[in-house]
Amino acid sequence: MDAYTHGCILHPELTADSMIPKYATEEIRRHLTNAATELMKLDHEEPQLTEPYLSKQKKLMAKILDHDNVNYLKKILGELAMVLDQVEAELEKRKIEYQGQKCELWLCAPEFTLADVCLGALLHRLKFLGLSKKYWEDGSRANLQSFFVRVQKRYAFRKVLGDIHTTLLSAVLPNAFRMVKKKPPSFFGASFLMGSLGGMGYFAYWYLKKKYM
Repeated sequence: MDAYTHGCILHPELTADSMIPKYATEEIRRHLTNAATELMKLDHEEPQLTEPYLSKQKKLMAKILDHDNVNYLKKILGELAMVLDQVEAELEKRKIEYQGQKCELWLCAPEFTLADVCLGALLHRLKFLGLSKKYWEDGSRANLQSFFVRVQKRYAFRKVLGDIHTTLLSAVLPNAFRMVKKKPPSFFGASFLMGSLGGMGYFAYWYLKKKYM
């Protein structure tokens, strides 16, 4: 999942309607580079730990190269498409198997199972990354689309994962507070103002949506 997430952030041209802020691409590149630099610094400060630090640095750089490799990303997205084809086929089997019966259709049975939890979480992440139109909202996998609509209506799903916009806020706000902490006090005023305006706008939108839509 890290490869999909980092890859789609680093290569937004492969997504559609991604919920990831535009600044995230440069931010994640900077973060990964700084992490590698920090490991080198620790290596010099703690020479007795050179081996584990160098090992971590090599793994990190290998991950960066993989996740930033657009051909690698296309490859794993192609593999993902094949997996989702199999899921679509399984959902079709359940539809035929329980045709005419009054029951919900899930991945393995009429009952909601751990398999549905895992699939729902995966689709939620793909939606956040801007891959839903590519994989099911274009009508190519109708059963998968129906599954995602139904799983989002479950109380536990909404409680744990919430709306896509909630995921966006949880991803963006911690970064904003870290930046405020690193660059006080000049950055604080602008961040507080932008955060306040954004927060008021966000809650106003949902209030009006619930009231009038």
